Amino acid sequence: MAELNDGKPRKIKNTRPYSFSIEEDTSNYSAYRRGGIVTQVKEPKVLNFKPLQQALKDPGDYLLSDFSKFDRPPLLHLAFQALDKFIAEFGRFPIAGSEQDAQKLIALVTDINNGQSDGRLEEIDHKLLMNFAFGARAVLNPMAAMFGGIVGQEVVKACSGKFHPLFQFFYFDSVESLPSEPLHPNDLKPLNCRYDAQISVFGSKLQKKLEDAKVFIVGSGALGCEFLKNVALMGVCCGDEGKLTITDDDVIEKSNLSRQFLFRDWNIGQAKSTVAASAASIINPRLHVEALQNRASPDTENVFDDNFWENLSVVINALDNVNARLYIDQRCLYFQKPLLESGTLGAKCNTQMVIPHLTENYGASRDPPEKQAPMCTVHSFPHNIDHCLTWARSEFEGLLEKTPTEVNAYLSNPSEYASAMKKAGDAQARDTLERVLECLDKDRCDTFQECITWARLKFEDYFVNRVKQLTYTFPEDAATSSGAPFWSAPKRFPRALQFASDDLSHLQFVLAGAILRAEVFGIQFPDFVKSPEKLADAVDKVIVPDFLPKKGLKIVTDEKATSLSTASMDDAVIIDELILKLEMCRKKLAPGCKLNPIQFEKLVWPI
Repeated sequence: MAELNDGKPRKIKNTRPYSFSIEEDTSNYSAYRRGGIVTQVKEPKVLNFKPLQQALKDPGDYLLSDFSKFDRPPLLHLAFQALDKFIAEFGRFPIAGSEQDAQKLIALVTDINNGQSDGRLEEIDHKLLMNFAFGARAVLNPMAAMFGGIVGQEVVKACSGKFHPLFQFFYFDSVESLPSEPLHPNDLKPLNCRYDAQISVFGSKLQKKLEDAKVFIVGSGALGCEFLKNVALMGVCCGDEGKLTITDDDVIEKSNLSRQFLFRDWNIGQAKSTVAASAASIINPRLHVEALQNRASPDTENVFDDNFWENLSVVINALDNVNARLYIDQRCLYFQKPLLESGTLGAKCNTQMVIPHLTENYGASRDPPEKQAPMCTVHSFPHNIDHCLTWARSEFEGLLEKTPTEVNAYLSNPSEYASAMKKAGDAQARDTLERVLECLDKDRCDTFQECITWARLKFEDYFVNRVKQLTYTFPEDAATSSGAPFWSAPKRFPRALQFASDDLSHLQFVLAGAILRAEVFGIQFPDFVKSPEKLADAVDKVIVPDFLPKKGLKIVTDEKATSLSTASMDDAVIIDELILKLEMCRKKLAPGCKLNPIQFEKLVWPI
């Protein structure tokens, strides 16, 4: 079907994992052979928004955030129009707790509803409108934070021209957060303080409880900063008896600054909990906060002891791993403390409120394990960008973090390290020793030019030799045992790259690899790395050996395989030989030799 190669976008249907149908007549097209790459094209969509005056009368479909409240948006649409009329008529908002003002608002809603020809509501929820009137003048921080996030998303959509914007009207309510019992009007009166808005909704008694609460926030990353800001603005732990304890054993990194808004670039390297607590104290100087740098775990139960847990009012989790969440959940379960559990993963998030004797705890249910790409797919048959990212991250950590760490472990105590490897005696121990020996012998770098050589040969290994070996083992016309083409979806037949020093992407790969390798071996960067011409000259000096494919080499194709290493009966013998070679290599090293492992940092360029 060469006719499909004209580059024009086509509508498809009946999409399945590896096939689809085209919405056009293909009877006169040439026969489809095999393979081919299809790219998804998202065509622009034009949205026509109604003017406000028209949209108020004919709002159309509402965006729902809670399908159990599908009848709320039409009523809230009327309520906001009635509120606008109330303000225009009386020059103020309804007074919190005033039933007289609430009845006036309800009457306005009824009049607007009766004046509608289309979309008239048959029933009006008076209780909901009473709550609406009582809280109309309040600006609550949690609601402002939620709507602020939504507005921020809409701004990004408008600036980027991507993603679907909110269309016309979106109403959100959290009536379930209001007190279950009616409050006395005196309890809603303002106290001439910064919390009057909350008092007008939740009452002064609840505000006093918030101020005197003893709260434990575990973690001060992205979620921790948001929680801490909200706690400070709401006056939680700001009373004479209140206390907020926040703990996090991590320090601030550059990559944190984009989403952990309490930190600034001059805070890099400082303790997260300390900086976050200081920032929150600026937001509310009355906040009683203690910042700790302890990991909440069985090892720190002398710090977070029984007395500490028994005195808590509530625990807020802002953690980034399941094991820590389960530990905090078990402590809350044991001491019967309410827990606010939450987490984020990319654009996804979850929240769970755990109340003793009322809800299930966090550890009572588990998410199914996330699907991971098979090892053979990631290393030999990638077919989406996630596979490439997984492979690159794995190679980075193996070459620049794990192997140097293993080298240091060996050099710090060679005899103990050798004994541990001999005791293990498996394929993994053999692979580890091979990587350590390679790092200290064949791949050891003493000059920056040697780092360039290492990086250039890595390029050849990754993007040329491995591809040539793969296509030698499985040619383009290779077939499976059943006779089907081996290179069929989702596998893609690869093409080896040809290194060119005038290709900026090729040169940047070598430069980044050389600089990272130099950092591992403690080698200074020469000035010529900033000159593409001089760098290209240095790269061109590298002698790249010709590649000869290996016959009979086994490449793993089983998607159920969890490791690419294969066990051997001779592992123990090979391990003994590797240890002897390592000992000979160690004697050639300078006394006190040590490598510098590099941890992956998302927003750091190595220059």
